[in-house]
Amino acid sequence: MKNIKKILITGKNSYIGTSLENWLMREPGKYKVDTVDMKDGSWKEKDFSSYDVVFHVAGIAHIKETSDNQEIYYKVNRDLAYETAHKAKQDGVEQFIFLSSMSVYGIENGVINRDTPLKPNNAYGKSKIEAEELINKLQDDSFTVSTLRPPMVYGKGCRGNYPRLVGLALKTPIFPKVDNKRSMIYIDNLSEFVKQLIDNRSGGLFFPQNAEYVNTSEMVKLIAEVHGKRVVMTKLFNPLLRLLNVSTVNKVFGDLVYDMSMSDYVSYYRVCGFRESIKKTELRYGEPV
Repeated sequence: MKNIKKILITGKNSYIGTSLENWLMREPGKYKVDTVDMKDGSWKEKDFSSYDVVFHVAGIAHIKETSDNQEIYYKVNRDLAYETAHKAKQDGVEQFIFLSSMSVYGIENGVINRDTPLKPNNAYGKSKIEAEELINKLQDDSFTVSTLRPPMVYGKGCRGNYPRLVGLALKTPIFPKVDNKRSMIYIDNLSEFVKQLIDNRSGGLFFPQNAEYVNTSEMVKLIAEVHGKRVVMTKLFNPLLRLLNVSTVNKVFGDLVYDMSMSDYVSYYRVCGFRESIKKTELRYGEPV
């Protein structure tokens, strides 16, 4: 009988964790998946020894950062992550997969390559890189650490910038036509990537992304099309966008990509192309969401 891989996802009801669980459970003969809530501290009493892999997705994101709440980022994104990894190692887990972030680079515009320095500019990015450094110290021959720094993740039910773009696509009759490029990853592609990490017990630092860069204007146009709406693309606003040059504008219309050479074997986990991924995200039972 084939060995079943046992995976513990830390962070109950998280978008990425739940998506991975659903993806793996398409093959119930190969994987067994459990989740544990990290909020009440009961996880400390849980025995991790029966698991082959711990996938740590618990963390704080998508909340407005203030001077009052910065400490919580370090408590959750750094300290909790390290404590979980330490427990996993002590309990004999073979692989720890840590979900980090593109935010560790602290840049809003440009191309990130393997030489790009780590200069996080907020508590979220700083807490993630400090967690990475602590967890990596635990790695040895019996404990494999896999660190993921994905770009923007999108898919049905996601949070963050994608739902805002959907709102724009459905409300505005006109939208700026920009020739930008963004690294993004569709949730099923990310889930397949993690599945392959588990299958191969691959350790190291990874930058999973879609096989093609995303153009914001094209994305908005596609979202609108799926919903039967037409958005007129115009370059009239582009000079104004360049003048504004504020963070929100940069996040939507600027270039921010991982050099494709950083994302090994991208075709191996490309289960869905960009156009198809937008349709899958916006359609449910054949009708727009």
